[in-house]
Amino acid sequence: MRFPYSTLMVQGTTSDAGKSTVVAALCRLLAREGVRVVPFKPQNMALNSAVTTDGGEIGRAQALQALAAGLEPHTDMNPVLLKPSSDTGAQVIVHGKVRADMNARDYHQYKTVAMQAVLESYQRLSDTYESVIVEGAGSPAEINLRERDIANMGFAEAVDCPVILVADIDRGGVFAHIVGTLGCLSESERARIVGFVINRFRGDISLLEPGLDWLEQQTGKPVLAVLPYLHGLFLDAEDAIQPAQVDKGTFRIVVPVLPRISNHTDFDALRAQPGVDLRFVGPGHAIPPADLIVLPGSKNTRADLAWLRENGWPDALRKHLRYGGKVIGICGGYQMLGNTVTDPSGVEGAPGTSAGLGLLDIETVLATEKTLSRVSGQCAFDDAPVAGYEIHMGVSRGPATARPAFHVGGIAEGARSVDDQVMGSYLHGLFDLPETLGALLRWAGMAEVEAVDLVRLREQSLDRIADAAAPLLSALMEKRNRSRQQQGGVS
Repeated sequence: MRFPYSTLMVQGTTSDAGKSTVVAALCRLLAREGVRVVPFKPQNMALNSAVTTDGGEIGRAQALQALAAGLEPHTDMNPVLLKPSSDTGAQVIVHGKVRADMNARDYHQYKTVAMQAVLESYQRLSDTYESVIVEGAGSPAEINLRERDIANMGFAEAVDCPVILVADIDRGGVFAHIVGTLGCLSESERARIVGFVINRFRGDISLLEPGLDWLEQQTGKPVLAVLPYLHGLFLDAEDAIQPAQVDKGTFRIVVPVLPRISNHTDFDALRAQPGVDLRFVGPGHAIPPADLIVLPGSKNTRADLAWLRENGWPDALRKHLRYGGKVIGICGGYQMLGNTVTDPSGVEGAPGTSAGLGLLDIETVLATEKTLSRVSGQCAFDDAPVAGYEIHMGVSRGPATARPAFHVGGIAEGARSVDDQVMGSYLHGLFDLPETLGALLRWAGMAEVEAVDLVRLREQSLDRIADAAAPLLSALMEKRNRSRQQQGGVS
């Protein structure tokens, strides 16, 4: 098969319209047909990230899209990643490495530099692959962000690529979203939109058809596909926390939703685990009884520690442990479990030291160099393998590390308390391997464990979205071939 688009961009009328999913679906469909396809997102803003083969960091959605295309993730697939550390500031990562911490105004000025990095990565990918499927960010209709735009139409105009526009019908107002978005674009930008995708439709398609006809008459552009709402998908989220499937088991796991929670995809396997009732607890919500409490990663450990105190978590954790519960801390959550967290260089905010929760005998010092690595090894508490990835700016030391959680590359990693009720580790993806998942749940006290295989669930989900998007690929092929015939070209 020869896909007629060397570059195709997927933009959305809103955030979470389904851009990431559509790109992943097209990558899987084209890879099935033998097309050498690669995903690309010029700029991503997300706290869910992945470590790449070249030792960098990209958005987790792009790592998923790479999997869909049959590729190892690479920093060129997401050359600019913004990881918010506050409401107005973010860590700026370029080509996989931390470049600086910037506020929104400074980054806006920096975009001209960032655009060069974007174009360099794009050129390398387009030179190597037959087709580049590009994901936009948010919406191209954000008027206040149009100047120096590198994420949506600014990129599309720079490389002169066609665009498909995705809108989510499930949230309502789909026709207004599409028409309104077009109204916010320039004439040249509107011209490069080749058609629309209506996503997450459920119901009788015949009742939607009058609206589709009206939309095509109003805009002069076709609806390329109406994609169904697919239940039960297990795909790495770009940022939004996926709702847990509650009340499906008797073993309860509770996770606080920190203001700067990062890599909450760590909990996807727990969401899918039979017998587990996983609950995310946000601010102002009562902290329910649990068998296991997991403190997640954080982009701002000291600030999120303060939030835990403000919301009553230290008392809840002590009560939980008195009644025999278990606690796991991952990355920033691991750091919080210690005695102190010190930030001498102001890596995450004002320099200083914060008292930790005192549940592990360790001290953490935040460093300016970020650790990025993919690792594998063995559990220290069970005969089970472990695999994961490290993304952190800090070193933890203390007596508790003499009782490690894991051994990776022959080196002790993480820590456990003397009574073995508390465990901490820098490894993200802890629960992804079924063997490790089973070992951790048994450690936490779950009697009968039949651990799910998240890798298999993820592959099945990618195949499901690809199968559902097959009409979109057919429509794109037909549209381009018809256009070439009308222009006298060869289809």
